[in-house]
Amino acid sequence: MKKWVIVATLVVVAAAGGWWWSSRDKVAEPQYRTETVDRGDISAQVSANGTLNPVTLVNVGTQVSGTVRRIYADFNQQVKAGQVLAELDPALFQAALAQSSANLANAQAQLRLAEANATRMQTLFKQEYVSRQELDQTQAAREQAMAQVRVARAQVTRDQTNLGFTVIRSPVDGTVINRQVDVGQTVAASFQTPTLFQIGKDLTQMQIDSTVSEADIGQVKVGQPVKFLVDAFPDAEYSGAVRQVRLNATTEQNVVTYNVVVDVANPDLALMPGMTANLQVLVETRPNALRVPATALRFRPQTDNGAGKQRGAAVYVLVDSNPVRVAVKTGISDKAFTEIVAGKLKPGDAVIVADLRAKKDSGGSMPRGRLF
Repeated sequence: MKKWVIVATLVVVAAAGGWWWSSRDKVAEPQYRTETVDRGDISAQVSANGTLNPVTLVNVGTQVSGTVRRIYADFNQQVKAGQVLAELDPALFQAALAQSSANLANAQAQLRLAEANATRMQTLFKQEYVSRQELDQTQAAREQAMAQVRVARAQVTRDQTNLGFTVIRSPVDGTVINRQVDVGQTVAASFQTPTLFQIGKDLTQMQIDSTVSEADIGQVKVGQPVKFLVDAFPDAEYSGAVRQVRLNATTEQNVVTYNVVVDVANPDLALMPGMTANLQVLVETRPNALRVPATALRFRPQTDNGAGKQRGAAVYVLVDSNPVRVAVKTGISDKAFTEIVAGKLKPGDAVIVADLRAKKDSGGSMPRGRLF
């Protein structure tokens, strides 16, 4: 028995010695994940969506009603200013012009007769064969005949103009973006001029009409550079510049947005009207700025002894393996890094970005529901 006791004692001592030997050089697992404060470039950007449009889009309509007789322009066709795009049936307008021309000829004949009567009455009045009243009546008849001639001539001018309106011409040099009529279609110009064609004046220069939220609009200024992508060419990045920040706000479902117009060069005509652009407006750049990861500003330890209630931006550093709050003043951010403009941080300092133990505990335990 004494022999077995000695053996058992030796086994226990050996096991304890082995455990001590294996654990004496073992490093404790880190509780926090840290990142290093460094210097680098930070670019603050505002994201927005928009639609590509021609800088000048002209809606070509008609000022007279009629039936489309001929069409001379089609989609994507290059046109020049004054070029005929379409013709309306001119029969009614030609008849109206013929009638007004006849009325003018009649008025001119009446004027010649009134002038002859006035001249004759003037001679007879000098010879005292007619009274002053008769002379005044003939002169009044002549003036009325002159007025009728002017009315008839204005009617002829109006009918000639309306006849000219049956020929639809392009007002600008450009490209036909849209054609909304066909041969035989009747167009009615009553209270609103119907649109027959849409012409983009110069498609080598485009613009993006984008919507920016009211939270970001204060950072957007005229002249700021813009980078954008379109779904048609996902591997190509295009550039532009902010031309205008329009004051007219749009409210939809209690969300206020503003229209920001971006100028875009399109020399190869690859960009087409109506494309959706996902753009980034570069609002500010800080070269070689002191920066920390944005996650460090969001980190808060589980037990901070009331430090979390203090106001202002702060990060946490490790002092004797414990997180210590360091107040900082932040500048611009690019969502990955944030600029530090004031505070007791310097390049090379390690700031806490995550609590590894909290993640392990949350990942290893299953949520429990309440049973009813």
